[in-house]
Amino acid sequence: MSKPKLFVIAAPSGGGKTSLIAALLKQDDHVSLSVSHTTRPPRPGEVDGVHYHFVDEATFLQLVQQGAFLEHARVYDHWYGTSREAVQRLLENGCDVLLDIDWQGARQIKRNFPDCCTIFILPPSLETLRKRLSKRAQDSEEVIDRRMRVARAELSHGGEFDFLIVNDDFDQALDDLHAIVRDGRLRPDGQLEQNHDLLAELLK
Repeated sequence: MSKPKLFVIAAPSGGGKTSLIAALLKQDDHVSLSVSHTTRPPRPGEVDGVHYHFVDEATFLQLVQQGAFLEHARVYDHWYGTSREAVQRLLENGCDVLLDIDWQGARQIKRNFPDCCTIFILPPSLETLRKRLSKRAQDSEEVIDRRMRVARAELSHGGEFDFLIVNDDFDQALDDLHAIVRDGRLRPDGQLEQNHDLLAELLK
């Protein structure tokens, strides 16, 4: 059997990362998602321990001091962190592990796990991303404007990732993600150049 692999998946808000991960987990029994801790309040339909471990800021910062997280970052005024113990337990049980985190966390994980595979989910365009955020009807225009500014900054870090997936057609994006998780142990030759060209086109 091959050694369990760690996969890091990031995307700007509205990129479709959560839906793609949920669909992938239904397709592949050999992959498990590490549930992150966060200080943000649950959104409608989210369940503690399933979507996130929801904790208050004092508890989160205490866990930071205890070294409980492999990575942690502050995003949109809230803290997010990946449990060291949970990831180690999944890997020891022979599972490939998905981490649903942002580019800051991905950078930290890459330092500690150089052989991990990092994947960034892109929208087909910034205009499409804004439409998706508006369609969710969860945020005011002011908040959406802020998310768009943050998204542009996040996209500028896409070149740090091993693979980029454009989430235009959901089924195709899911196939791409599954192929990377199943077979993408090494970044193919020329992938960095392709990533650079794709990001330059999106951000121009």
